[in-house]
Amino acid sequence: MSESDHRAHRRPAFFSEAALEAHGPAYDPTEQIHVAHETALALVHAGRAASDPAVTRKLVALVDDIGLSTLAELWSQRPARSLPGALWRLYVLREWVQRAPDEASREYAAGIRFTGPNHAVAGAAEPPGPQEMGRVIDEVLRGVFEGDLAVALERASAFCRVVSAGRADISSGDESAEQAANVLVMAEDLTVCARLWRADALD
Repeated sequence: MSESDHRAHRRPAFFSEAALEAHGPAYDPTEQIHVAHETALALVHAGRAASDPAVTRKLVALVDDIGLSTLAELWSQRPARSLPGALWRLYVLREWVQRAPDEASREYAAGIRFTGPNHAVAGAAEPPGPQEMGRVIDEVLRGVFEGDLAVALERASAFCRVVSAGRADISSGDESAEQAANVLVMAEDLTVCARLWRADALD
């Protein structure tokens, strides 16, 4: 699949299971698993060891440099409740917000009244406009490399819960309901990943 073809399907990437499990070239399964986990761990450790805002900015914007399809080949086949699985979902979330900021803002704003505590955890300012959506997701990813990774995962989870509630409220039809449910599953997976990280069991 060319990069242009992949970009054409990016907007639903945040919501569909198929997009979260994008297919890359065939690899030896054992090698692929090893590479996925090693690259995820190396990325996190590199960001934390650098203590350099310029390095953090590059890591936050990693997809801008290498493309989402490259990360899909590395991480998309790993379990949701693993380090590469969690990082993959964070970058998919950022890409969705960048590609559809108005949609993200509209759904997030609609979900606040149903999920006030999650809105507080996510840390999005009010009103949650398109630019604020981009800022809060970048803050979440910066937290992976500069702060408490578990807190970053919890913020992303809370963000997803607000979006899920908003999408369920303002959209109709089976497809929208399924997409809202998928976002909620992502939120639950990220919450578990945060708990595993604190227990030194997220690999």
